[in-house]
Amino acid sequence: MASIKHVFSEIHYEMTRKIADGGMGVVYEAHQRGSGQFKKVVAVKLIREEYSAIEEFQKNFIGEARLVADLIHTNIVQTYHLGQVGGQYFMVMEFVRGVNLEQFLERHRTLHQLIPIDLAAFIVSRIARGLTYAHQKRDSEGRLLGIVHRDIGPKNVLVAYEGDVKLTDFGIAKALDLMYNEEGKVIAGKDEYLSPEQASYAVTDARADLFPLGIVLTELLLGKNIFRSADRAQSRRNILTMPIPQFSTLRPDIDPKLEAIIQKALQRDRDKRHQSAAEFLTELEIYLYSDRYGPTNEKLGVYLKEIMGHRELIAPTPTTRPPTPTPTH
Repeated sequence: MASIKHVFSEIHYEMTRKIADGGMGVVYEAHQRGSGQFKKVVAVKLIREEYSAIEEFQKNFIGEARLVADLIHTNIVQTYHLGQVGGQYFMVMEFVRGVNLEQFLERHRTLHQLIPIDLAAFIVSRIARGLTYAHQKRDSEGRLLGIVHRDIGPKNVLVAYEGDVKLTDFGIAKALDLMYNEEGKVIAGKDEYLSPEQASYAVTDARADLFPLGIVLTELLLGKNIFRSADRAQSRRNILTMPIPQFSTLRPDIDPKLEAIIQKALQRDRDKRHQSAAEFLTELEIYLYSDRYGPTNEKLGVYLKEIMGHRELIAPTPTTRPPTPTPTH
């Protein structure tokens, strides 16, 4: 890290510590320095050194930065800058002080308690809100970008101690003029959080993000991902064929209204699923707020601090692993 510190100090970034290391990227907490003792905490994401000279990875990294540059929304981690130094590309991103949903879930498992239903639904509604914005995003000429995140899962959702919920890591997203990993030949995403379309190597649209969002909702409610298997191929088979349970039989305080939302999100036929993130969001908000005072960012923030024991955890900006190629038979 010493050499990285030296190189980045020349462009006014002081690397303070590594916060994520895996897949194709490494993420550091850093201080961005400016005139008049200006200092801002940011996250700096760069391609792992062994991938930095490979053109495909450079194109993916640059493509991600270009895609997210104009995604400015409270429920999406913001990207500030793309640069190159010492032969490596890097992105400067919003630093979120909090935890990711995987850490949040693990804390509840450690304490042997379940996440309150209203907060689980609220968190997923905020992810749906960010996806609604991304899915509807147009370029400067008014063309729909057709963004599909393709990697919805707990590691890619950050929850700040103020209660803000933010979607991150568009590293394997597809969009207009940005599709380096051809669908039909690779599976983009994590095996236990795929849509049936992804698991079967089909071409995706925005509805492919909604099935894994339903998986995240059920995992927050149950404390486990019912599709996960130790064998990656089995996880994909579970996505495609495992009977979808009645979740109220697994957690009795799931009421019929929420059960109906979950069942719709987990329809394998995408024509029977929610047809947009906006529709998913609307149903969750009606469920949360139509007959009561529902959860807020502030309520989630207070709960997060209580459940984490006021520990100083920092939510890392996740890194992406390469997609799964088509298996040979």
